[in-house]
Amino acid sequence: MKDTVLYLVVPCYNEEEALELSMTRLRDKMRRLMREEKISSKSRVLFVDDGSRDRTWELIHTYTQQDELFAGLRFSRNYGHQSAILAGMMAARSRADAVVTIDADLQQDIEALDRFLECYENGSDIVYGIRNDRNTDGFFKKTTAGIFYKLMHLLGCKTITNHADYRLLSKKALNALSEFKEVNLFLRGLIPTMGFSSDVVYFDVKEREAGQSKYTLRKMITLAVDGITSMSTRPLQIITGIGFVTFLVSLLIFISSIVDWICGKVVAGWTTIVASICLIGGVMMISQGIIGAYIGKIYLESKERPRYLVDAMILHEEKEDRDGTD
Repeated sequence: MKDTVLYLVVPCYNEEEALELSMTRLRDKMRRLMREEKISSKSRVLFVDDGSRDRTWELIHTYTQQDELFAGLRFSRNYGHQSAILAGMMAARSRADAVVTIDADLQQDIEALDRFLECYENGSDIVYGIRNDRNTDGFFKKTTAGIFYKLMHLLGCKTITNHADYRLLSKKALNALSEFKEVNLFLRGLIPTMGFSSDVVYFDVKEREAGQSKYTLRKMITLAVDGITSMSTRPLQIITGIGFVTFLVSLLIFISSIVDWICGKVVAGWTTIVASICLIGGVMMISQGIIGAYIGKIYLESKERPRYLVDAMILHEEKEDRDGTD
């Protein structure tokens, strides 16, 4: 167990207020695991700067120079949380036996790392961190999170309830993940589809001690749309069903209108006709929007553009290769 090389991947976006405290806690935890011979001394904490506009990269750069435990990777611009996680995992893939992804604010309990490692040593290639409850969330976030997971399941997206991106992946799982080439990333739905042996670890969520959450309502909605359109075609099936039902309703209205015309009640059917036109028009607009979202995804995938561009990387190699950095 002491030979396990563990990399912690920490995505960061404008986290200067929380970063110093997080670095101290992560360093203490990793050193403790090393002393207890649960991980190798070659283990690292890799911070991924997702195009921050504040002093995040400056702090990462400073800490990497002070302590070889820390490593840093910087994007050329903001590519998003999912891309930052993927970039960190891919950068660590050739060096680590296992990778754990964790948020920079450390609301996800770092003491759960011991249980992650136990599951890994017992043969699990993927270990999901699942929060015990959402008591630390406000009413709005708790409500929207519940809707998010129910909507995902309803629309055929395989996700694990109350699991964000706190997880462990073994080298085998990382190598498999590298085979997925889609630009539209939704790791919470993609990783459960890989089918490797997995386990779960429950943890309590801590209060955020510094800074503010970067997951705004707009970003949560974008994540939900990306997840649904990337992992499921059920919305298209729903459109087909709605179209069929709308056709039947329209047919009934048409028959009713003919009967009214025969009976000389043309004016009486005016409201029904207007309502039906509005209904059909609304359904068509929504349907076109959903189809357009899928076409947009196909358009982006067809370009085969890189999912992210790395501007800089600082990583102290093992002592025998200390002269070089990536």
